[in-house]
Amino acid sequence: MPTSKIIANWKKNVFDAIYWLEGEEAYYIDKVVDYAEKQLLPEAEQAFNLTIFYGKDAEWSEIMNACKRYPVFAERQVVIIKEAQLMGQIEKLESYVENPLSSTILIVAYKDKNIDGRKTFGKLLKSKTTFIATKKMYDSKLPEWVNEWVADRGYQIAPKAVQILVDHIGNDLSRIQNELEKLIVNLGDRKKMTEDDIEKYIGISKEYNAFEFQEAVGQKNFAKAIRMIQYFESNNKAAPIQLILPTLYAFFSKLYAIYGLNSSDEKRIMSEVGVSFFAVKIYLAALRQYSYSKVEHVLMLIHEYNLRVVGINDADNTDADLLKELVVKIMDVPEKQPA
Repeated sequence: MPTSKIIANWKKNVFDAIYWLEGEEAYYIDKVVDYAEKQLLPEAEQAFNLTIFYGKDAEWSEIMNACKRYPVFAERQVVIIKEAQLMGQIEKLESYVENPLSSTILIVAYKDKNIDGRKTFGKLLKSKTTFIATKKMYDSKLPEWVNEWVADRGYQIAPKAVQILVDHIGNDLSRIQNELEKLIVNLGDRKKMTEDDIEKYIGISKEYNAFEFQEAVGQKNFAKAIRMIQYFESNNKAAPIQLILPTLYAFFSKLYAIYGLNSSDEKRIMSEVGVSFFAVKIYLAALRQYSYSKVEHVLMLIHEYNLRVVGINDADNTDADLLKELVVKIMDVPEKQPA
């Protein structure tokens, strides 16, 4: 059951006794917990029938006692355990999980990790609770997620704006949502977000960013890539090398996968490699610049420079120097050409 279904059921007054929410993607866990805390009970009932524990400070016996209480002048009470992964002896809740009180809704937020499903308590949770295990969203799915989030709120967003946003932020859904909400506030009567809005209200340059740099490298546009590195050197928050290298690695990894398909069919590439409609032509153009063996070599180069960034086999070069050197090697630029 997806977390959206839980909230949809709650709106229909359909409740289970225990909800166990775990895993790497905090965004979906937070959405359920936030709804439970603010909207499951009428405001007048929250003072008596809403109890929140924090795992680091919570005792299992206190939680058991809270869960076994009956609601005060209400049909149900809500008990929430936040940061439950920090709680000691959480398996002591086993007896309550076996026999929960029907008038209590217990929500457990067990973030960033998973309970051991091989042990008795883990098996019990999966059989006796509404059990949700979240996973980090793949980078290839981020553009689709952004478009759906924006569309659900009655807006549109330009494909290039989507790509700039997700390449800069990565798969931090909470942060992406915060930035999109900021855009909506500033749009006024307009209904479409553009790369100009991304630059103006979020502060990501529409010309100098990880996505544009990736495209410059893909096109073997050496002059543009060097201009961008010089900009990054003067504006170190625009696209730090720790952001650029994973972006480049993902780009060439997808080129490698496209070679494996042995097909230039755009729909197949989009479906099987996870390339967006907006970016697929960029990848196909890059295939004309980089052979299969060169793509393999570039992936090894990026790995090498990723190690050098953290000081392995390199202690003296600046990030800009390393990036320039990497670009020269990727594009096979003759050494006599100035960097």
